[in-house]
Amino acid sequence: MKLYILWHVHALVDDYGEHDEEKLIGIYSSSEKAQEAIQSHMNLEGFRDLPLECFEIHETELDRSSWNDGFTTARYVE
Repeated sequence: MKLYILWHVHALVDDYGEHDEEKLIGIYSSSEKAQEAIQSHMNLEGFRDLPLECFEIHETELDRSSWNDGFTTARYVE
């Protein structure tokens, strides 16, 4: 079963430097429902101040694992 994960991602500069601010909006059963969620969120406080391109829909499958090879953490030092 395919699922559609809607994220809102934008660059944020704060006391810790620049990093991506990521918000999981929701998980949907169709691309169309994820698009509807974009339409309902795009004019809400905070979202309306950022480009529409900050919304990202990622397709995945139910019962599918990610990060199957593990992960490493990259740290940036100025």
